[in-house]
Amino acid sequence: MYDVSTRERVLALVAQGRSLNSVSRETGISRYAIRSWQDQLEPSPRMSAPDPGPPADDAAYAYLLGLYLGDGCISPHRRGGFYLRIACADAWPGLIERCREAITQVRPTLSVYALQKEGYVMVTSYSRHWPALFPQHGPGKKHQRRIALEPWQQTIVDAHPWEFVRGLIHSDGCRITNWTTRLVGGERKRYEYPRYFFTNVSDDIRRLYTDTLDGLGVEWTPHRYNISVARKASVALMDAHVGPKC
Repeated sequence: MYDVSTRERVLALVAQGRSLNSVSRETGISRYAIRSWQDQLEPSPRMSAPDPGPPADDAAYAYLLGLYLGDGCISPHRRGGFYLRIACADAWPGLIERCREAITQVRPTLSVYALQKEGYVMVTSYSRHWPALFPQHGPGKKHQRRIALEPWQQTIVDAHPWEFVRGLIHSDGCRITNWTTRLVGGERKRYEYPRYFFTNVSDDIRRLYTDTLDGLGVEWTPHRYNISVARKASVALMDAHVGPKC
């Protein structure tokens, strides 16, 4: 018997495209066992699994959608079906766990595992129906094709805008502290102020972000591929609902 972490580690090696033989040699686990774990994770290609329908949790989906648009992708599996992969930097272990939780909340029956890369973790889950939940999936990079929300997705984002913004910031954004100096009473003093940045080369994804900010009353300023939120009241709103990564 093998524990869950061992199974996840082995399946993560297989997900890299390595052969069952090489993974078996490295881990000491038989090809038969690895194959059986794959079969438990992935439906047989001869069986058509029913579409599970809309997300099980709309708020978690809004957050996961933000993560996907920032640092996510969907890739086909050789046996059919698809992998949803979200890249999460090692520097933010809390983000890795929140990403895993969001996938589980959106699709409670699916397995989720973490594949360690150099400097980041690829949070991964297999399903035949990920493209139905993320119709923005397509060939090429996101900034090279049109990205628009389906009406049902927009309805969810409208109902949970802060979760969507949080997902975008946790993927392609940050909260930083800027500083400047001012002359006060003849003495130059340092003045610090926080701001949020969101950086994405897709005009469409930046527009989805700023349209949502507009609806929330958050003031923003564009800087090429960056969107800055720096006004005190708007930063306070972001702090209350988004906060820094952790």
